[in-house]
Amino acid sequence: MVEVKIDEGVARIFLNRPEKVNALTAAGLSGLRDALEKLKVDPALRVVVLGGRGRAFCGGADVNELASLKVENAANFVNAIHLVCDAIRRLPVPVVARLHGAVIGGALEIAAACDLRIAAEGTKFSMPEVKLGIPSVVEAALLPRLMGAGRAAWLVMTGEAIDARRAFEWGLIEKVSTDLDGDVDALLQQLLACDRDTLRVQKELLQLWQEAPLSTSIAVSLERFAQAYVGGVPALMRKLRR
Repeated sequence: MVEVKIDEGVARIFLNRPEKVNALTAAGLSGLRDALEKLKVDPALRVVVLGGRGRAFCGGADVNELASLKVENAANFVNAIHLVCDAIRRLPVPVVARLHGAVIGGALEIAAACDLRIAAEGTKFSMPEVKLGIPSVVEAALLPRLMGAGRAAWLVMTGEAIDARRAFEWGLIEKVSTDLDGDVDALLQQLLACDRDTLRVQKELLQLWQEAPLSTSIAVSLERFAQAYVGGVPALMRKLRR
């Protein structure tokens, strides 16, 4: 259900259940989390790309599995989505979401947990849980941080699908693409051109800025800036001075 390829520090992970639009099951989520946890300890890792095989990134939670849940195990299923999102956020390197076709429900939460999102023209985004009689939960909490409270409320309270253009205008994604692989590769080259360790620090700071009080964010940022000069002027800066 999960395909992983690693080449020169770039890990590409694909949801690989195309006959079911990559619908999320408990087993599939467990496999995805395991793949992410293994990547976390890879010292050569530089960037991760997360995509989906077939005609869509992911159609959300498997409807048959949702229909089989009971009060005793419903929280366990949705917690499996949270654990995947948390594993993405805890990866020490940038994670790029490669989105196409449809990004629905739990799949949108997974995309929101990534650091950067590029979507093919025509991609549809939706949080339709309210139409199924269940609330949007766990990493749906990231949506107001990305889009603002009103736009996030529109998604989770109406269940309406929006296209990639509106998703870009609302701040949900960073780029709309007519050449998805080309644009993803171009972004990868930009990220790989940066200092590896500094990029890891920058990801740590971005997440801190989302969650910590402003005073804490500034104090930790000052510490990390000073640490960049341990051992002298950073190597990349020395090159610019020549």
